[in-house]
Parts: sequence; C-alpha cells; structure tokens
Amino acid sequence: MFDPWNLTDEPGRPDAVFAITGSTSGIGYFIAEQLAQTGAEIVLLGRSEERIDRARREIESRVPGAHTSGIRVDLSDLESATAAGQALAKLPRLDALVANAGLISAGRRRQVTAQGHELVVGTNHLGHFALVAAAHPVLENTAGSRVISMGSMLVGRLKLDPGNLMSERSYRPLQAYANSKHATELFGFDYHRRLRRAGLNITSIVAHPGGAMDQMTPSREGIAGANRATRTLFSPVHAAIQGKDSGALPATRAVLDAEVRGGDYVGPIHTSRGRPVRLRPHPMSIDQERAAWLWQRTEELTGIRLLSD
Repeated sequence: MFDPWNLTDEPGRPDAVFAITGSTSGIGYFIAEQLAQTGAEIVLLGRSEERIDRARREIESRVPGAHTSGIRVDLSDLESATAAGQALAKLPRLDALVANAGLISAGRRRQVTAQGHELVVGTNHLGHFALVAAAHPVLENTAGSRVISMGSMLVGRLKLDPGNLMSERSYRPLQAYANSKHATELFGFDYHRRLRRAGLNITSIVAHPGGAMDQMTPSREGIAGANRATRTLFSPVHAAIQGKDSGALPATRAVLDAEVRGGDYVGPIHTSRGRPVRLRPHPMSIDQERAAWLWQRTEELTGIRLLSD
C-alpha cells in the first residue's frame, strides 16, 4: 500500500491545541511528544498531577519551545471524566482530542468503576464517551476539530459479546479488553456518521497502535521505555512488533494529516508494526445495527446523551 506520510513533513501548528488522555506513560506520552513537535499547545490528561508534571517536564526538555498544560482525570469515574471534559470546553479552542487512555486488564477478578460498571469497558469506553460529550462545545466551536478513538488489532481476533458487555454473566480479562476495544471502534465510526447527519464540522477517526512493547521503546525517565541494551536484546522480535513510540504514530497521523478523513481507520501497515497507513476496518466495527445498539446502551449506562437521533 503506497500511502506516504512522515511526521517531519507536517507543517507547524503553533495556534492549535491538542489534548491526549493517558499521556503520562506509554503510547499516550509519545503521541503528546510527537504532537508537541508541531508547536501546538499540548494538554496532557492523566490520573496523577505528579505524573502529568513529570511528562510535561520530559516533553519540554526534548522538544525545544514545547507548550504543555495538564488536566487531571480518572476515566473510571464518569463524574471525573465529565469534569475534565468541562475543563477542556473552557479552552479557547480544541483542534484534536485523542481518546488514547486504556486499561488492558483489571486483574483476574471482575472489578467495577465508581458507577458500578465493569472497570475495563467503563474506563476505556464509557469514560471517554463522557469526556467527549462534555468537551463537545469547544469541539463544535473549533473549525475542523478531530476526535481520535483508539482501537486495537484484537478486534479481528476476539468477537464482541453483546450479551455480556459488562462481564456480568462471566468474566475473562482478555474478553473484557476486547469488548472495550470493539466498543471504542464502533463508537468512533458511528460518531462519524452521526456528526455528518448533524452537519457538525468535527472529524471522527479511529486509529490502532498495532503491537507495542515497552522493551522496544526509547527510554523516557520514569515514564516509558527501556535502555539501549534491553532494546537490543528484544530486537529479534522487531519483525513482528514495535515500540510504543512507533505505536503512537497512527494516532499522530490521524490528528495531523489533512489527507485523513472522517471515518478513516489508521494503523500499522503490517497490522502489528510498520509505518502508519489508512486501512480497511474490521466489518464488525462498521456494523451500523450493532453500533446503534451500543450507542443506546452507552447512553443508558452513562445517563449522557450525545448526538442521539
């Protein structure tokens, strides 16, 4: 697939504001660091003020002239997610909101959010739904704003279980994570359709990072990555997987590239690794009947209405 794009070719965006959830570690940190290279204001959203401050210092030390700020949010609590969205809505503009934060596993036993929802789906999907809904005023008032939902290559390997979305019937950690990523992808594509019907100038894009290992990631003190010796040790698996800095590039491209349109799906060219390209989404992620069911169920669970028909 010939779909050229390079971060270094992107023009500066000194007037833009980009917000990223989960930006104090892993993939989210590298999305923030990469976007900071455009000269934009970077808003880091994370659970800990200390970790937000550490990530800000790291970005500002590596990107000359970087501009950063922070907002605390706990996406496992709908009230906290809504408050963070309201804080974003007070900004003069918001050119992109990257819904990156993701809990992979809650452990061997089912756990719940502050509102009693299964923790992984509640954090990865419901929390971001509440955040986006509360931030909508500033997104609507910023011409060409973008919302990036983070999916996973796992959606092609494990099916969504609609009858057990919240793992109340049975709980398996990997299935709970798969349910959450099916939900984020279904949301992202359905959000695109609803935005078009509403005539709003907001773009919804779905990205996925492929396979990203901390052991193959450049070191960022106290934040992410591994030393050179560890990266060398893991280099034989480079043909199948990549570092979290590379895993950040699909979302970064989705934010910046004018050629990426609403409803596009961006991920690594080789599924688990490689340069970020526009891909064909999994059929389940663009199933409109299932998406409508999920949207209604999400509004019921959160008590929040967003672009309902």
